[in-house]
Amino acid sequence: MLFNSWAFVSFFCVVLTAYWFLPHRQQNRWLLFASLFFYGCWDWRFLGLLLFTVSVDYWAARLIKDSSDKRIRRLLLSASICVNLCILGYFKYFNFFVSAFARLMDTLGFQTSIPLLHIILPVGISFYTFQSMSYTIDVYRGMLTPTRRWADYVLYVSFFPQLVAGPIVRSTQLLPQVENKRNITPDTIASGIRLILLGYFRKVFIADGVAPMVGACFATPSNFGSGTLLLGVYLFALQIYGDFAGYSDIARGTSRLLGFELCLNFQQPYLSSSISEFWRRWHISLSTWLRDYLYIPLGGNRKGRARTYVNNLATMLLGGLWHGAAWHYVIWGGLHGVYLMAHKMWIGDRKIKVSPPPHGIPAFSAWLVKCFLTFNLVCLAWIFFRADSLIAAMDYLRSMLFSRHEFASSAYAAYFLFYGTLAGLVDFACFYFKSEVPTTGRMSPIFRGVVYAIILFLVFAIGEHDAQPFIYFQF
Repeated sequence: MLFNSWAFVSFFCVVLTAYWFLPHRQQNRWLLFASLFFYGCWDWRFLGLLLFTVSVDYWAARLIKDSSDKRIRRLLLSASICVNLCILGYFKYFNFFVSAFARLMDTLGFQTSIPLLHIILPVGISFYTFQSMSYTIDVYRGMLTPTRRWADYVLYVSFFPQLVAGPIVRSTQLLPQVENKRNITPDTIASGIRLILLGYFRKVFIADGVAPMVGACFATPSNFGSGTLLLGVYLFALQIYGDFAGYSDIARGTSRLLGFELCLNFQQPYLSSSISEFWRRWHISLSTWLRDYLYIPLGGNRKGRARTYVNNLATMLLGGLWHGAAWHYVIWGGLHGVYLMAHKMWIGDRKIKVSPPPHGIPAFSAWLVKCFLTFNLVCLAWIFFRADSLIAAMDYLRSMLFSRHEFASSAYAAYFLFYGTLAGLVDFACFYFKSEVPTTGRMSPIFRGVVYAIILFLVFAIGEHDAQPFIYFQF
């Protein structure tokens, strides 16, 4: 059930209508039923896996809280993490590691014949596994008192707006909203609708609009010249941003209509003047999860500069592997790890903050150059992310750098100028007004009404007949 389908719109209208007329506890039961139904629409066979995972973490957290023995608490936490990682490892990484081991043995001269399994990847398993794991870890760290209601915890993990592609919401933020009565006001309804409209605009119009051009480039890069292939990478940067940020906007908007507030997941990432800043703006829920539950436990920046660089690289390599069981995802993560290492070497111990562009022509010009360089480094890594394999990524790079050098085709140039300008205007408006949407109360109601009407027209005009699955559903 895709967000950008009439099936989801109908489903959500039914859920929302009934939800508004129910008291708090009945709202939770209704949302739990709706969330499990939503997940079951993808593949009902994996409902049992989801419920098993959350039940393990629910009881582990309760037992951790009730025990005063440090060894038992540590053992319970280790068991919870082990179960989560074993399930994730089997469904997502079993064939990858078996293939890698077989190739290593062949290289060493040992003939191996290890059969691969036909494993179906449960949708959203990476997201809900990380979300459930963070709950047990937070209880172990004393940051959270575990809930006594199993159904509330299942709802926290399976809450359908963010179940299959995030944001990865911490238990300290979302679980109290599940346990306590929600307050829905006209302002939250209006802001939720604005977020949903922005999300559909980013996904249906921008991301799906450039998808055919991107697909053609990456399918047969040898058919295109260097200029067109370069624009193909830039168009993919627009596609994945519009696709994933659009999903996050819809998830946050629909949640707000239900009285929940999810964390911000994107903050104009292509306006970053460094790689460190990029990761404070891109997929914020994942980058902070990796920081708090992987980078810092590895030692963070507390054990010297050399160890800091190693921790950065290890975190990003594992972050790349989280996205997919393939070497091109590992290379994507590794590139960002190298970028972060180089940036840390350059800036030393200075803190990186998300900040507006500086004033003054010289400072602003320098900021633009930094943004341009950062964007191109990110786009270089996107080649490995988008390609179907490591070999395909290298073929794309080879074709872009060493094939016939020519200007981009007029069609690709027109697409990039049109969609790039639209995406840039949206981000600059949000950045300038310090708003989650490009329209604010300071604008004329007539102007805002026209903007919303145009978005609705575009969504209805393009609509489901050309609907593309969300890219992050595969993770």
